[in-house]
Amino acid sequence: MDADLAQALQRTADALAAMGSGDPGPYAALWADTDDVTLFGAWGPIEKGHDAVTRTFQWVGSRFSDGALRPEQDVVRVSGDLACTVGSEHGVVRVDGGEPRPMTIRVTHVYQRVDGTWWLVHRHADFPPPDQRRS
Repeated sequence: MDADLAQALQRTADALAAMGSGDPGPYAALWADTDDVTLFGAWGPIEKGHDAVTRTFQWVGSRFSDGALRPEQDVVRVSGDLACTVGSEHGVVRVDGGEPRPMTIRVTHVYQRVDGTWWLVHRHADFPPPDQRRS
């Protein structure tokens, strides 16, 4: 993995920690300022375009407090100016002022390198359903 992508992944990890404490600003700042960025959010929203996506992160961040999210990448792939991570985010957070609770989200991120800088361009996240093979 190149150093620039490693830095982008660290910025994402730092921004997710802030998101869990109720500060969505650092995560929203990682997104490319284009009309074709996309979000398939764990909380339901499906958005396209920088303004809609980052506005949704403001809403999501407003729901969290007193916590942090920590990403774990199971897969990191790079091809030219595109990179993809597949993994999960874990943490203990308060949601809507409730009691602290553990939270796990499955996440795929797509990054695009523009003028040497890696930007987020897509997030697909969900809450893992039970594995029906184990029921």
